Amino acid sequence: MIVNAIPEGWEVIYQQAHGVLAAQLAYHLKPELQCQHWVETIIAIANHDNRQKAWRGKDGLTQAGAPADFTLQPNTLEQARDLMHAVRFQSRWVTLLTSMHMSYLYESRRGQQKSIDNFLDEQLALQKVCRQSIGISQEEAEKAYAIMQWCDRLSLILCRNELPSDERALEITKGPDGEMYVVRQLKDASVQVEPWPFVAAQLQVQVEYRVLEQLQYKDDAGLAKALHESEVKYKKIKFIKH
Repeated sequence: MIVNAIPEGWEVIYQQAHGVLAAQLAYHLKPELQCQHWVETIIAIANHDNRQKAWRGKDGLTQAGAPADFTLQPNTLEQARDLMHAVRFQSRWVTLLTSMHMSYLYESRRGQQKSIDNFLDEQLALQKVCRQSIGISQEEAEKAYAIMQWCDRLSLILCRNELPSDERALEITKGPDGEMYVVRQLKDASVQVEPWPFVAAQLQVQVEYRVLEQLQYKDDAGLAKALHESEVKYKKIKFIKH
């Protein structure tokens, strides 16, 4: 979950919903920023945070009993293996991009555990097999993955309410064209991205969220019940070309 503190309590966005927002951003990109196998690329972007582990006991809570943001719950190898198992039934392209994302998330943990090292080595071997099967170079694969990384980062900025105040610019990341992109929110709440990456001069995307007014919970069951019973709301973001 992505958990933001708001005056009413907690704003909660499921990570899978964040993935859907990232896919919406990819859908609107200019053709020159797209890559081959575009539909499969969007599928990979939408699914990149799936297979979250089930809460057991108090896994979804902080020590104080508050809903736990995903940054307080490190990625698990169990989730990564489950996701990689699932995407192999979709396509080589989806598998390649998802595997590259796993490498990005876990490579900094190499050397901590043999199981992690084995998983990382498996991903590198799998990526090589996928590239050979598809018939693309590592450079082409890295450009395609840059799209996923860019959409993932911008979606997280929006979901985590990280846009700076006073119309200040925030770096997103480099796009597949090698350019560094920045985002800013204007006083009217519209959002600008520079350089402009989208086809249309204006567009709107949205992500589902829920508001929890109760600040603490005894266990995961109570949190899950509150989330299930809460109203589904929509955070809408309007982009306007500078």
